[in-house]
Amino acid sequence: MWGPATVLPSRLTLSVLPGAGRFCFWRFGAAMRKDLAVPRRGLSSSCPQPLRHRELKQLSHQRYNRLYVGKSISSPKLAATVAEILQLEEKARHEVIMECSPGRGILTKALLETGASVIALESQKNFIPHLKSLDEKRNGKLKVVHCDFFKMDPSNCNTVKPPIMLSQELFPTLGIKANSWLEDTPFKIVGMFPINNEIKALWKLLHDLYTCSSIFSYGRVEVYMFISENQFEKLIAGPTKPELYHVLSVLWQLSCEMKLLLQKVPLSLFEMYTRDGLLVQKTPVKPQNQCFIQMIPRKDLFTEYLTPINYDIFFHMMKQCFGRRSALLIQHLHSLTPCDPLTIMNKAKIKASVKPSDIYPQDFKRLFKAIECSSDDDSKWLYDRVTEEVRC
Repeated sequence: MWGPATVLPSRLTLSVLPGAGRFCFWRFGAAMRKDLAVPRRGLSSSCPQPLRHRELKQLSHQRYNRLYVGKSISSPKLAATVAEILQLEEKARHEVIMECSPGRGILTKALLETGASVIALESQKNFIPHLKSLDEKRNGKLKVVHCDFFKMDPSNCNTVKPPIMLSQELFPTLGIKANSWLEDTPFKIVGMFPINNEIKALWKLLHDLYTCSSIFSYGRVEVYMFISENQFEKLIAGPTKPELYHVLSVLWQLSCEMKLLLQKVPLSLFEMYTRDGLLVQKTPVKPQNQCFIQMIPRKDLFTEYLTPINYDIFFHMMKQCFGRRSALLIQHLHSLTPCDPLTIMNKAKIKASVKPSDIYPQDFKRLFKAIECSSDDDSKWLYDRVTEEVRC
């Protein structure tokens, strides 16, 4: 059974090349985008400064989205509700909560009041002095770390601006111990997906999850996140909603038990800030209600045929299948494997007349198993895996 001690390959970047007989070349270290250069304003070193309204008007929509990177809870009532949902009271002394981008620490304070130990991962230096002040009279219950959770353990350290944080260096200093995949969850992560790029953050977590790397090298970490309603609807969509059903839907439903904890949370209960840590008074983008969701990795995610070693092939298969949604699934199989597609679909108990959007996530897992079982050599898949050395 796969666990934290498993030696795994570096994360791979996948691309889809549609069409029969095409090969997919996968390369290391291309997943992380280059940070965009933005003009900096003078700020105080101790507290965030709001953007003036006239400054806000001067920002074009595209440029503003590049600056507009984070959000944190501004409502004490919402923070108390989140702390209550996490059900910390009964075993708070033994709970470790890792909070992503806490901002001014409204939720941090509510979590500390339950008695839990909180590790605040904050990427904005402006917020750190205030966060550290919350630890007064808490007997060291709060630890503040300057890092961006969604950039932790990057696939290529050269593409990410400092501070670069590696979990294998950070977590031991925080006293976090690893559990095996089948044991209880070691700790909880709570936060908000980046408002300007939820999809990228979801893919980053997926790669970490399917490789048992980064936070998931410590076991089946429970993830509690605020996410936009539209994106959550896509994650839980199935064949009954083909317009929303996509690659992320399949991969997340297979990997995690997802539960909706709060819905239709107004964006007005959060405060937004830019890449420079400036609070934004008014957003020029259309606000979306937020959902608070629970994501717990499944114990049965990995099998004899789907492992942290060959997960990349499964990701490629999914991207290939949804690359041309109008094509029949059997047509995609011609591009994926030299094995007879009809035989493969019969083994997976899938009708030959279906499209990728017609079948459920578990059907894709059976399909993958059928292909893996079809041959003992490497000719079962049509692809080239090109590896490059990654230096941090």
